[in-house]
Amino acid sequence: MGDEIELKLELSPADAARIVASKLFGEKAKVAEQVSTYFDTDKNSLAKAGLSLRIRRTGNMRVQTIKAGGGSSAGLFARTEWERAVDDDTPVLDHATPLLTVIGGDAGKVTPRFIVKVERCKWLVEEDGTSIEVVLDRGAVNAGDRSDAVCEIELELKAGSPAALFGLARKIDVIAPIRLGVLTKSERGYRLAEPDLTSVKAEPLALGADIGAAAAFKQIVQSGIRQFRLNEDLLLSSRNPDAVHQARVAIRRMRSAFSVFRPMIGDDGAGLREELKWLAASFGEARDLDVLLERAPSGALRDRIAAAREKSYDHL
Repeated sequence: MGDEIELKLELSPADAARIVASKLFGEKAKVAEQVSTYFDTDKNSLAKAGLSLRIRRTGNMRVQTIKAGGGSSAGLFARTEWERAVDDDTPVLDHATPLLTVIGGDAGKVTPRFIVKVERCKWLVEEDGTSIEVVLDRGAVNAGDRSDAVCEIELELKAGSPAALFGLARKIDVIAPIRLGVLTKSERGYRLAEPDLTSVKAEPLALGADIGAAAAFKQIVQSGIRQFRLNEDLLLSSRNPDAVHQARVAIRRMRSAFSVFRPMIGDDGAGLREELKWLAASFGEARDLDVLLERAPSGALRDRIAAAREKSYDHL
């Protein structure tokens, strides 16, 4: 058993090629083809329990990994995992992990649910006492006849402070634009089995009575970032007005958090507050035109509003 702390970043294939060509991570990468099969019951008992089970094949080697879901803060994942070598693509389920205890009799009902195939490039970046494993995955998640392309960089902390992950991410962003990744590959796979989303509402957020102010602020903002990023992806692919609305809700939630917790954070968040204010205004214009378009009768006025809406979306 071990804990992993990693920062997930999403980018386009063309930008991934630019980053590799920059030699930011070093001259040569270790390259391997990987095929990962994810398992669950037909009722998704593992996912509901916050666990994922996969067997990953690299060459002739197979490794089974069970992960316990952890918090995602602006793309930063902290999770407990259990790994073991296996001989084939049949999961080994025993009491060396909490899986049997958590799902009980359903353990014997696990079957393959989806497959992730990627080309993985790996580097080790070491600087000032910090060691970070950099992984670039390019490929796809496949479930039946549905597929979701994967192009992401994972920065896993091997030694040093988690802040170093964000430091390296900023260096990457200078070379090519990146976005914080908020979905694991297993989440991507499960989503392929569901109807396509048009928007994503805020997920339930439980703040215990004993939680400190700093931890509460962190959880609220990380929830807002996740909601925003999921709707941003939907907006970029479909220009759906519901995604605009929910992305705007996420921004409003984060702005409220900066306001409520201002006595604690002081002026440290001033720059982020201004960026969120600017972003809210851009989304607000598009949202206002969406509402007007819904109410406008057919005719010249509606056509003018529709044209203005398209221009607003272009800008957004």
